Amino acid sequence: MAKQNLSREKSALLGTESIPSLLIKQAVPASIGILVMSLNILVDTIFVGNWIGAVAIAAINVVLPVSFFIAALGMAIGIGGASIISRALGANDHAKAKRTFGNQLSLTVMITVVMVILGLIFINELVPAFGGKGDIFEPAKIYYRIVLYGVPILALCMMGNNVIRAEGSPKHAMIAMLIPSVGNLVLDYILINQMDMGMEGAAWATTISYGLCFLYIAWFFLSGRSELMPSLKQLLPDWIILKEIGSLGFVTLGRQATTSVLYLILNNILFELGGEDSVSAFGIIGRLMMFAIFPVLGITQGFLPIAGYNYGAQQWKRVREVIFTSIKYACILGVVIFVLLYVFASEIADVFIDNQAVIDQTAVAIRIVFFAVPIIAIQLIGAAYYQAIGRALPALLLTTLRTGIILIPLLLVLSHFYGIDGVWISFPIADVSSTIVTAYFLWKAMQKLYDAPEKDMPNQEV
Repeated sequence: MAKQNLSREKSALLGTESIPSLLIKQAVPASIGILVMSLNILVDTIFVGNWIGAVAIAAINVVLPVSFFIAALGMAIGIGGASIISRALGANDHAKAKRTFGNQLSLTVMITVVMVILGLIFINELVPAFGGKGDIFEPAKIYYRIVLYGVPILALCMMGNNVIRAEGSPKHAMIAMLIPSVGNLVLDYILINQMDMGMEGAAWATTISYGLCFLYIAWFFLSGRSELMPSLKQLLPDWIILKEIGSLGFVTLGRQATTSVLYLILNNILFELGGEDSVSAFGIIGRLMMFAIFPVLGITQGFLPIAGYNYGAQQWKRVREVIFTSIKYACILGVVIFVLLYVFASEIADVFIDNQAVIDQTAVAIRIVFFAVPIIAIQLIGAAYYQAIGRALPALLLTTLRTGIILIPLLLVLSHFYGIDGVWISFPIADVSSTIVTAYFLWKAMQKLYDAPEKDMPNQEV
């Protein structure tokens, strides 16, 4: 009971502590977690590239859309439910918060198990469809099958991590992200380098590492450190809550689905235009994307529970302040990131692989693809705001705008006219366009908040 009371005190700080201090406390652990997870992906790519070969990088890149999409189901349920939990805690409705978490657990297990079964049944159709052709097919199939076994565990980890953050425990959420990252690197060294297991070793290292993460998250909830541990009755479906989880979670799922489609299209376009070398180049860039902008993503993660809690508590001034503060900090960091990537593009590419053709192509792509990093915070924070306050439709529009509505059509058109250069320049064009649209939506929402008195719910229809 004492631990649960302490947990309630932590969640209450989301509505009282100064916004800059609170944002730092929430964003720094999230950023560290994302950084280590991103470093894990990068180092894993380096290990695979140097110990197995360039084709292995392409093979893993082919599998990512499938495993990411199924794992994204857990993330979608986690973020959708976390929005409800943050607002419920802000409104002091702890019973609803517990029911929400119970429904998240049941929903995650049921959906991901079904998706894994389907993914295994259609393995020979899915791998080639996502670009696993030629020499890439066999290693991609090996990696795909083993990683898919652990996807339900990964989905539960993604879901649980977002819930831990929603109740104001960012340090525990950070540790949950660190465990699979460190575990994967250690297991990579043992299984690939020492035991010479090749692609099977890389796949088992990933799968086992997420099992370790799941054990930590299960310990957090079962040990009484959370105020949200549900009873068996709260695991039963509550259709009102499930509907809200679904509508908000669909925003995250929509983003991940468009990312999977993006990888499918890109891998096929790049394979046709430049063969395995171009697919490998994007494999490096794809991993670098998360690593490069980890501080911006950390601020976005830290922003979500603060905005959701204060919106639930109807403290509009604090909602406005966290939006402006988050964008300011993230944009400053974005400028620093862009300068570093532009100056050291060749050196960064050289770390990943001993193939000069891939290195040269990757260095050019880095400078182009990341050109709009300084302003993407506006797009990320704007989309996250609508998700935090429970506005599913504008959140879905803004979340899928960049990749699904703008980037994919640009890739199809510009690659036709300008080849591989057209592929790379599509990224900054999509970033700038989506940021402009998001800024307009966010400005309209801010006007609603300025006009609303404290403790009265503003009309957030956009």
